[in-house]
Amino acid sequence: MAKFAVIDQDGLSGKAVGSRENGARAVGKGPGGSADGAGRPTVTVVIPTRNEARNLPYVAKRMPAVDQIVVVDGASVDNTVDVARELWPDALIVNQSRSGKGNALACGFEVSSCDIVVMIDADGSTDPAEIPDFVAALVSGADFAKGSRFTRSGGSDDITQLRRFGNRGLNWLVNQLFDTSFTDLCYGYNAFWRRHLPVLDLPRTDVPEAQWGDGFEIETVINVRVARNGLKIQEVSSFEGKRIFGRSNLNAVTDGLRVLRTIGRERRLHRAAAAVPSPLHSR
Repeated sequence: MAKFAVIDQDGLSGKAVGSRENGARAVGKGPGGSADGAGRPTVTVVIPTRNEARNLPYVAKRMPAVDQIVVVDGASVDNTVDVARELWPDALIVNQSRSGKGNALACGFEVSSCDIVVMIDADGSTDPAEIPDFVAALVSGADFAKGSRFTRSGGSDDITQLRRFGNRGLNWLVNQLFDTSFTDLCYGYNAFWRRHLPVLDLPRTDVPEAQWGDGFEIETVINVRVARNGLKIQEVSSFEGKRIFGRSNLNAVTDGLRVLRTIGRERRLHRAAAAVPSPLHSR
């Protein structure tokens, strides 16, 4: 069973590389971690993109100083990649191997090299200035920092009544089936210690065929697998803004049904794993 908590706190202060405009806070110092030699955990931010050239400047303006930025591009036909290179000259830019947000995240996680991995959107809906809050939750002892729009200081300018209703129902179902306490299952602003990446068991990136988990269901896959493996989950209040430019690829009905199927698949995997006797009991 996963352990849950909710956090509303300021991030910590520190030094790294990245944009610091508009008062965005630097990712902070804390115990643990190692890469910078000062005891401060290093941070990778993974940003999936597809035709987000006009939105990336806003994302960069709000980005705190971090150690690595990974931009995973999904065959953009605008100048997204050029804009990303201009905004973050030191960023690692990779092409995703298939299509879909889930595959993009898997490709980004695969090349991340820091202690902490943060996943944000490129459309301006997730505020990079909140990254220190997610890092602070991890430094305070969480294994997985789960963004939530429905905690005390959270909110959204973008959620519709249909999406709110669907999210509430999916939250209830997952909490009943997996003994969890999620308040915002379908929100994709999350962070975790990279050492827990094997727990996620994401689809392979080196095969051409589409895999389950390649799409928007990836958030549910990650959340359920983190919980199934007993990691400590800390919910972090987050405010979702509206997409600045362009149209979202998310479809509330079809993607909601895909999430529902994902919950069923993960439940079957969970029950199958529970039915396998441990080595101690098989002697």
